[in-house]
Order: sequence, then C-alpha cells, then structure tokens
Amino acid sequence: MMISTWRKRRAARLAGKRRLESEMGDIEVTIPNHFRCPISLELMKDPVTMSSGITYDRESIEKWIEAGNVTCPVTNRVLRTLDPIPNHTIRKMIQDWCVANSSYGIERIPTPRTPVSSEEALEIHFKIKTACKRGDQIGCQNLAAKIKALAKESERNKSCLVATGTAGVLSYAFEEFSKASFEENVAVLDEILSCLAVLLHHDKATNCPGSDASIDRIVLFLKSEDLSARRNAVLVLKELVPILEYRKVDMLLEIEGAMEALFKLIKAPICHAATKASLMVIYHMVTSPSPSNAKIIAKFVDLGLVSLLLEMLVDAERSLCEKALAVLDGICGSDQGREEAYNHALTIPVLVRKIHRVSDLAMKFSVSILFKLCMNEKRENGGVLVEAIQRNAFEKLLVLLQVGCDERTKEKATQLLRVLNVYRSSVDCIDSVDFKNVKRPF
Repeated sequence: MMISTWRKRRAARLAGKRRLESEMGDIEVTIPNHFRCPISLELMKDPVTMSSGITYDRESIEKWIEAGNVTCPVTNRVLRTLDPIPNHTIRKMIQDWCVANSSYGIERIPTPRTPVSSEEALEIHFKIKTACKRGDQIGCQNLAAKIKALAKESERNKSCLVATGTAGVLSYAFEEFSKASFEENVAVLDEILSCLAVLLHHDKATNCPGSDASIDRIVLFLKSEDLSARRNAVLVLKELVPILEYRKVDMLLEIEGAMEALFKLIKAPICHAATKASLMVIYHMVTSPSPSNAKIIAKFVDLGLVSLLLEMLVDAERSLCEKALAVLDGICGSDQGREEAYNHALTIPVLVRKIHRVSDLAMKFSVSILFKLCMNEKRENGGVLVEAIQRNAFEKLLVLLQVGCDERTKEKATQLLRVLNVYRSSVDCIDSVDFKNVKRPF
C-alpha cells in the first residue's frame, strides 16, 4: 500500500512543477528531480544514500525504516544495510542551487551535523568513567554538557544515547561526585542532573542515582533558588522514586525541607512539567507501603496540600487533573486526610463534577475518593453523603454503571449507590457545576 501511494505521488510530482512566491511576484522555479526526496517529494535537506544506491532525505528514510520497512522505497529490493551514508556531493549541489536561486526567495539549506554514533557515545562513556576515577570535575562537566547538547540536537541522537546506556553512566558519575562536598562539586552535579532530566524519561531500564548521598544532593538542588535546578531535580526524582525501596522514600520525609520543596512546586509553579513531576513524586510517597506512610500523609496535610489540590482541580487541564486526583486519592486513605477533605467546601462539588468531565482515569480516582469519604462518614446528619446527593452524585453514578467502567470502579459505584439511596428521598438536588454558593478559601 505504501509503495502504491508513493508511486502515485511520484507521478503527480513528475507531472507538475513547484511554485514558489517571492517579492518579485509569482515565478515558477523547478526543483531538479535529483534534488527531491523520492519519499517526501520535497527538497532534500540532509541527503543520504542507502545500499540500493538511491538517495533520500535522512528524516524521510529513517521514518520509513522505523515503520518496520527493510526494502528500498524506489527499487523495492531488500536493503543490505539500514545505515544511511551522507551524500555530500548532492548536498553541496543543492546548496549551490539554493544560492543561485536566492533571488526567488529560496534559502540555502544548512550543512547538517552528522548524528552521533554508538561508537562515539561509548567513547564518551569511557571518558566520563575515567574523569570520575581521577576526580576531574571540569572534564566530567564538559562531557555532560556535550551529551546534553547532542541529546537536544535531534531525536536520533537522543535515541542513540538512550540505547547505549548513557543515563546509567551519568547516574554513576552523579553518585561518584555526590560522595564529596556538595559545595566543591555543585557545578558538575548540576550539569549531570540536567542531562539526567533529559534522558531518564526515555530510559526506563537504567540504574538511577539511588544512593543516600545522591538523593541528598538531588534534594539540595530541589530546595535551591535556581529554577532550572529545581526543575531538573524534580524531573529526576519522578523517575527515581517509583523504583526506590520504601526506606529510600522515607529519606524524603527525613531530609529537612524536601517535602516543603515539592509542595512549593505545586503552590508556586515554575512550569507545567515541574508541577506534574512533583505531583507524581508525592503520589508515590503517599501510596508507599512504608511504615512511615501515615507520617508522610500527615506532613503533606499539615502543609495544606488537600486544600491546594481541590482549588487546582476546579479548572485544571486533563493531565494535571488526573495527577491531582491520584494524589488526593492516596491522601484520603488516611483518617487525617479524610478529615481535611470533609472540612473543605470544594471537596464534593469538585469530585462529583469530575466523574464524567475529564477522562476514564479521572473518573476512576473521583469515584475512589468519594467511596473512601462516604464509607467512612460518621456524622449523624449524613455529612458528605447528603452533599453528594445534592450534587447529583447518585444520577452520575447510575450513568457510570450504564456506560461501563472497570470492575473495581463498578463495585465501588454500586456500593456508593446503596449507601446514598438511604438519604435520596429526603434531599433536594442542586447542579454540581454551580460553584456560586460554595465558599472558597481564597
């Protein structure tokens, strides 16, 4: 099918000419056929030749190969090797043609940088390990900066660095330099941390910097005044916390200022990525099987996290909403967390509203939180049970069962309906979208 489509596009290309507009008016400029990529039909910016002898634009042929194809799009023959070879001759000819036609508004294509190879990446790994053994801070810092530049240069470079285990080598370097004084090594640790923030998200199988000293250094960056350092620290923690033993997670409770720094990233956001990462770290902390779990939740409740989450949920976008609900669900697993939720005017209106308005994941967490609150309600006047009915929770849960959901959520919704049904006949409903009569503490 792809070959057929390509042939049709090729026929269309051969039948017409490319029209470019310039300040001189409408002038037809024909791009020579051998300057066009046979796949995209556009002027090649980084021409490479495959083993079949056909030249393509690098981006187009790499997408073709990444899609699982092992044949040449033009000849349909199996490629002996999938490694493209830069065609410098064609590239220089295209650049000369661009310069010759610059008066028609055609810009010269820049000379592309050669993508990093596995051999080059492994050579950098060796140099980093050598620098660590010598205690060469400057050398390791420069190598980390080089890796970051390569990763940001192209997705191909980033994929190569991930595939060769660069994040694992950087984690090793971070742990080595974390053994000495923070003040002496702050520059090299900062550079390595910024690299890890870029690569760890794409390298789930690597060894993260999980030593006690490394976690302590990451928290120091998390508490700093440097916004970039705080962002990098929380992005690394997001990848680190899910794979740590609960004893390591408890360190974040014990290290002074760590939980306050995470809370600050939500209360005073520096960027969406940092806010979401902070919520993910907190989620793993409040749902940890650690013996200190109750203390962790109590600390976040005392900081005012429940109120902050509920206020955020009023108008948060989907991804942020899902993460905030996940954290709130974890917090409401404790008596203190539920007590704080009971006392906030936005709790039930927000939860009921989110059942059908965001996503399946948000619905799942909303029902779970409602379940925990309603099943643990002890007040004689019905408390959240009555308010949930007033906010149309009963009707929304019925719709939920009709539409369908996972078995665990279905079970919780069914039990909620049974409990709510006791108060249903004596309560008037109000629209859960109406927040005009709800007092917000801000």
